[in-house]
Amino acid sequence: MDEKKLTPKAENYSEWYNQLVQRAEMADYAPVRGCMVVRPYGWSLWENIQAALDSRFKATGHVNAAFPLFIPMSFLEKEKEHVEGFSPELAVVTIGGGSELEEPLIVRPTSETIIGYMYSKWIQSYRDLPVLINQWGNVVRWEMRTRLFLRTLEFYWQEGHTAHATAEEAEAETLQMLDIYTDFARNEAAVPVIPGRKSESEKFAGAVRSYTIEAMMGDKKALQAGTSHNLGQNFAKAFDIQYLDETNTLQHCWTTSWGLSTRFIGAIIMTHGDDQGLVLPPRLAPIQVVIVPIFRKDEEKDLVMAAVERVKGELSAFRVKVDDRMEVTPGFKFNEWELRGVPLRLEIGPKDVANNSVALARRDIPGREGKSFVPQDGIADTVAAMLTTIQANMLEKATQFRDANIHEPQDYEAFKQVIAEDGWCYVWWKANAENEAQIKEDTKATLRCIPIDQPGGKGRCIFSGEETTEKAYFAKAY
Repeated sequence: MDEKKLTPKAENYSEWYNQLVQRAEMADYAPVRGCMVVRPYGWSLWENIQAALDSRFKATGHVNAAFPLFIPMSFLEKEKEHVEGFSPELAVVTIGGGSELEEPLIVRPTSETIIGYMYSKWIQSYRDLPVLINQWGNVVRWEMRTRLFLRTLEFYWQEGHTAHATAEEAEAETLQMLDIYTDFARNEAAVPVIPGRKSESEKFAGAVRSYTIEAMMGDKKALQAGTSHNLGQNFAKAFDIQYLDETNTLQHCWTTSWGLSTRFIGAIIMTHGDDQGLVLPPRLAPIQVVIVPIFRKDEEKDLVMAAVERVKGELSAFRVKVDDRMEVTPGFKFNEWELRGVPLRLEIGPKDVANNSVALARRDIPGREGKSFVPQDGIADTVAAMLTTIQANMLEKATQFRDANIHEPQDYEAFKQVIAEDGWCYVWWKANAENEAQIKEDTKATLRCIPIDQPGGKGRCIFSGEETTEKAYFAKAY
């Protein structure tokens, strides 16, 4: 295989993904099994994701804080479902400073327990509510099968933890955060996620209800891209998070938690990437515009670089890179920036200088179709409009791919056939944990979500044939 060319997606999707993440310098394997090093280009994308989410969190009244990485083992054991759900994934510290610890410490897999403990100290009265805190940090889950960004032992994320006076407020918060994730995914990342509720079998350990945004990847597998959990009073009772209400009666709070991680980088790569490399949405791309000067002689260089600097100055509102390397050809540069998914490439050569024009090449439309020549005058407005067009086109393309691969089989045999061909099934479903487990055994598909948007009416459950009023999505997943 030519070292510069990626394995085609259709030939080996997994190999394509692994090569792309490393060659585009998004991440690399760490010396610790299952861990990753996020390289500057990947981290820059994560910073843009952080900024887009953080501004949304703050606009809805949330504030950031930081909680410890280590959690006493006894904290996890207080909430039965929680410890059972996480015990196979825990990293446990038993020795510190050369001595055995009195109590083992868990490297946090998630922070409900230690935050619950702190909330029990901070919350006394209804006047202290709601508490709306988010933290940006890292967590550890001892995964057996790992893949860069999608599933690693240590990953980066945000986790929101809130406490409320009533069940209604907690449910409203849980759904509000689901809406924020949906809005972010669609409008910033151009990933057309489906928001919905998880089944009882698939919900978060210790939650009353879990909600999710589900995304379809380029190989048609589902990816859980963000979750929001209504924890009811489970953690409040385990950690005595109580408040005096307006009648001076002691009540348990109602809590929520919600998170989105660096796994979302994998979602962006697999939703939009092609055989040439990454295709990054303009709103999140670390570099939105790359300018490639083209010249052969020294006298051409001076003319071209003067125009490049002028155009770069006009584009100060964007994330711009000028690739003025002398040791590689323009063709090499084109391939490299295509591999890295930069949304828009500007080429300026002697002819462009003479014509007062620039060549624009769109990353979302390969080849000649995506290329155009525009005047240098008003270049900032032209680029702004083009980036908006690229963003919209990426969402539309991903939505069309998703919808073309969602099927509505009428019986279980047809259902199994769709799943065997890696499609998604959108079917009537009567909640039943045993039937759900049987479907998983038969097909390797899981119930991805019961979507928030329901069609109304009634139908027959795809598995049991019983009458039901809900539809659900089933698919194989990462």
